This record gives sequence, C-alpha cells and structure tokens, in this order.
Amino acid sequence: MKASLRWMVVTLLVVLSRSILRKYRPLVVMVTGSVGKTSTKDAIAAALGERFYLRASEKSYNSEFGVPLTIIGASTPWNDAIAWGRVIIEGFALLLFPNHYPKLLVLEVGADKPGDMKKILKIASPDVVVVTRLPEVPVHVEAYEGPAEVRAEEFAPAYALAHGAALILSSEDVYARDMARGIHASISFYGYGEDATVRILNATCDIAGDEPGMRADILLEGKMHHIYAPGVLGEQQLYAPAAALAVADALDMRITDALKGLKSYLPPPGRARLLRGKHDSILIDDTYNSSPAAVEEAIKSLELIKTGGRKVAILGDMLELGRYSAAQHERIGAFAAEHVDVLITVGTRAQAMATAFLNAGREEGTVEGYENSVLAAAALTNTIKEGDVVLIKGSQSVRMERIVEALLADEGDRGKLARQEGEWKKR
Repeated sequence: MKASLRWMVVTLLVVLSRSILRKYRPLVVMVTGSVGKTSTKDAIAAALGERFYLRASEKSYNSEFGVPLTIIGASTPWNDAIAWGRVIIEGFALLLFPNHYPKLLVLEVGADKPGDMKKILKIASPDVVVVTRLPEVPVHVEAYEGPAEVRAEEFAPAYALAHGAALILSSEDVYARDMARGIHASISFYGYGEDATVRILNATCDIAGDEPGMRADILLEGKMHHIYAPGVLGEQQLYAPAAALAVADALDMRITDALKGLKSYLPPPGRARLLRGKHDSILIDDTYNSSPAAVEEAIKSLELIKTGGRKVAILGDMLELGRYSAAQHERIGAFAAEHVDVLITVGTRAQAMATAFLNAGREEGTVEGYENSVLAAAALTNTIKEGDVVLIKGSQSVRMERIVEALLADEGDRGKLARQEGEWKKR
C-alpha cells in the first residue's frame, strides 16, 4: 500500500473506530505485553463468552490497523485497495444504522516502534488491562533506546485505566510489578507466585491420553479448580487460561461459567502446539515468533516429555534485537547446551547459537546449521529419528513453519500451522 493511501486509510479507520466506540460504548479488555498476548486474548474471549456478547481481535490484529479492524468487525484486506474500501463502508454503516454491536471487546495491542501504543490509546481506552509479560530483553528492542523503553510502551495501557479499574499482571513479572507502583488501579495477579490471586498449582503435561496438553489446578478465593490448555507443551501455556480467570473474577463473573467457557479455548497455531512428526517423533510447533525469553521457556518445556528419544531444538534467527542480538543468540546457544541433545540452527544470526553450543563443550556432531528454512526443511526429514522430541522456533520472517510442515507425519495437520493463508504462502 502506498504511503499516501496508507495514511488516508489509517486516518479514516481511527475516526470511524473512535466514533463507533462512542456510539456503542462496549467494555474494553486490553491485552498488552511482549509474550503470549494472542493466547491470552483467545483464552479471555473463551472464558467471558459465557456471559458477554463479545468480539476479540482476530489472530494477532494488534496494530493501528488491527485494532480498528476488530472494532469494525472486519478481516484484513492485505493490500487490496478495493477491499479496504469495503471495510470503510462497513464502518460507516455501523454509525449510520442500528446494529447489534458487542457489549465487550477483547483487544490485543502491541508496539513495533516508539509511539505505536500512543496511537492505539487514542483509538480506544481500556476498562480492564492484562499485562502478559515484560521480559528483560523484549522483541522490537532494536527500534528503541533500550529494553526499559519497550517495557514502558507495552505497559502504557495500564496508565490509561480509570481510578479503581482492574489491572491484571503476571505474578512473576518483576518489571510490571515495579511499574504498577503508584497506579490507582485494582491490581490482581495470576501465575505461579504465592501471592497470585489466580494461582497455578500442580502443572503437568499429558501426552499419553486422547487429549494431550497441559493441565493444572487453580487456587482462587480458597477454592481449587482445574484448567486445561489443549494440544500444547510448557508451563507457560497455562498463563493464558489463568489470566482469563483473573479477568472473569475482576468482572464479578461466576468462575464456574468462566471455566465452562474455557473448555472451548484452543491455543492459536504456532504457539507450542504438539503435533505428530515423521519417524514417530513429537513436534513442538512454536514457530509463530521468537524472542530470548520465549525461546528459553520453550527449551525448558522439553523436560516435561519423557520418551527415551533425543531432545532436538531447531532454532531460527531471533530478529529485532538490535545491539543485543549477538549476545542473546550466544546466551540461548549456551542455555541449549545444558538442556538439549541436538541443536539445529536456521539463519545467519542463529550461527552464534551454534558457536556458543560448541563452546559449552558439546561435540561437533550434535549441532547443524542451515542458511534458511527452505534448505532446513529439505534436509531434516532424514535427521529426525524415532522417539525424538523436536522443538521448532524462530522469528516470523524466518518462516520456520516450513520445517514443521516437512516433518509432519500427517499432511492433514498442515491446517494447524501458522501462516497458512494465501498471502503468506506467496512470500
């Protein structure tokens, strides 16, 4: 889309979205943070759907384009100018004619560069804010002066809350806790911490039954409940349903209704999804995106599966880290040396992982490297062995889903992968 047309479309979308929100006045639950926003948004929508007529951001629509699309209720037209015109018409129709508009919106919001969150907050003001996680070195840091500036921008929706409104944080997030000091909000926590309002206990991975995934108990107001994150691996995958219960509690919703709604929750594609691989291997498809904190958690999660086979990590470049890139790739390589049997890297930046892996004392035969995901996908079908547990993860533009596709035991599972739309397939 040309810059002039983009500016005109964004301006129209902003004006329409503000007007639509003023007309219908839905409750706005805003999900921000650097890790796990989409899973959390989906879990909240599932839990609250038992009580509210709602709409949630489609996929990861979290930008100055994505948020208005959610408010209007349209899918992205990509680069189709005519389709963008139809979206504008839909927006005007909402203003001009009566409409059964949602009573609640679950908006995922994100920032790629300074000022992005300010633009979004000019469109919509939150009634409830959930901050997923603010890691030490967040993604997109190359566009900012440093990690603290990224965290400050991601946390900005919390400052837009009215006095006494609900602010929901991860109990383990020291950065969010620190920034929340002085905010006159009603703060609650979810996670594994002892002071969590919604506390996760007894997390286990079940891959033997008909419904593989993560299970845990939840302690809330002195009562024990049970949650389930289907088809995924990793204790971090339980944060999303726990956050959803925290939102339900903040909105005075019956927890039994929220738990009933969570039964429809399915983690989105490319987020630690468990799939059957060739040679009776187990694939962990975590290919949607990548950052140092997320890679570390994903590697740790491999310890939850006991098959007797090798632990294999196929890791692609982590992008948008700027001056932190080399050090973070090296750190992840050294960390992998402590937890996996075989490391396979994809991309030029990821070569630093391989070097650090070997420098940590690992043998030459335990590491391989490929220039891109196309070459890796072609070669790795003969590398994976029976019983292997294989983690595949990398930043979006590295297109690590191509490797997962090549390693699938059942081609029918392609529909479960990230970036299967026609526009992505053309790239």
